[in-house]
Amino acid sequence: MSWILPNPFINNWQVKPEQIDHYQHANNVAYVSQLEVTSWAHSNHLGLTIEQYQALDRGMAISRHEINYLAAAHVNDQIDCATWIVECDNRLKLTRHFQFIRRSDQKTLLTARTEFVCIALSSGRPKRMPKQFSDVYGQAVVATAGTN
Repeated sequence: MSWILPNPFINNWQVKPEQIDHYQHANNVAYVSQLEVTSWAHSNHLGLTIEQYQALDRGMAISRHEINYLAAAHVNDQIDCATWIVECDNRLKLTRHFQFIRRSDQKTLLTARTEFVCIALSSGRPKRMPKQFSDVYGQAVVATAGTN
């Protein structure tokens, strides 16, 4: 695969019939949903779970999405959804990059950048990352060279 960055975390997505819109391709909402699924799968892989988030009363909430839809996905397409953590200030903010590639033709369907802010789950207000977050996410940061 031709990934925009090295060593991606990859989550597989098979496009389901209910994700197809009236143009006969995957609806943009399905892509956004898959960004979230891939983010959570990566966080879980790194050792951070929703239960830990809840116990710490902290979460990483999306503050901004930038999505480039480059080609359409169709029903039953197998998509490799890659993510990388590209920034973590170890205080409040985290940024991920994404790239979705269709397996059958190796075509990049989507690139995206998502910015997160650490919040207290109980109030929804920005709060400093707990040490567990900064340790895990900070160590997962990959170097970028002007990607997306």
